Amino acid sequence: MEPDSLPTEIILTHPRQSLGNVKLDWTPQPGNYLDLEGKTYAVLERRHRYHLRSGRYRLHKVAIYVQSAPRPSEKSLVAGRWVIGDASCRYNAHSELIRCAVNPEGPCDRCRFYELHPEA
Repeated sequence: MEPDSLPTEIILTHPRQSLGNVKLDWTPQPGNYLDLEGKTYAVLERRHRYHLRSGRYRLHKVAIYVQSAPRPSEKSLVAGRWVIGDASCRYNAHSELIRCAVNPEGPCDRCRFYELHPEA
């Protein structure tokens, strides 16, 4: 299967419904954002679907589970991956999905709990 024609089913997690099937030219990973029909979704999970053909399993399509979310305005590069918010803060989760426990909605620059991480 060519990487530029990966059949992908987009499934909204809440309320659970299929948003349709598309062919993507990139591999969606949890933490990525996807724009579809004028709306932005955060990718939460990816599942592969296989078919048995000629005695071998072959990738048939991918299902990604998403939720509606705005793209984060703050991102930091940590160990080669993008995380939400200011990674130098002690409370940053270093996650693509959640900023931190004390101020998950952000922004980091005006957070009263900001504290420089001792290892930063």
